[in-house]
Amino acid sequence: MKFRVKRKHCFGSAGCNVDVEPDLSYEGILPIDPDKSYEITYEITGDESGPVIETISLTNGTSMEYYPSSLSTASSGVKITGKVTDVAETN
Repeated sequence: MKFRVKRKHCFGSAGCNVDVEPDLSYEGILPIDPDKSYEITYEITGDESGPVIETISLTNGTSMEYYPSSLSTASSGVKITGKVTDVAETN
């Protein structure tokens, strides 16, 4: 799982405020069923307060609904990473 940085404002040695959006890709063997909906839960690391948990709703195999995540990093060199922690079928 990767993230797109949508906004980054740094304050010297005080760290940065960063807004990120998920950039998902699917590398599974079976295709995603377009008739089903899924909730994809993921964990973002890099925030100075600890991991951030977010969820994406996936419908029609390609339509994603999510909110950008706002993070505060301890320095401008912090790498923001993430991993999918759960995928649940919602219908």
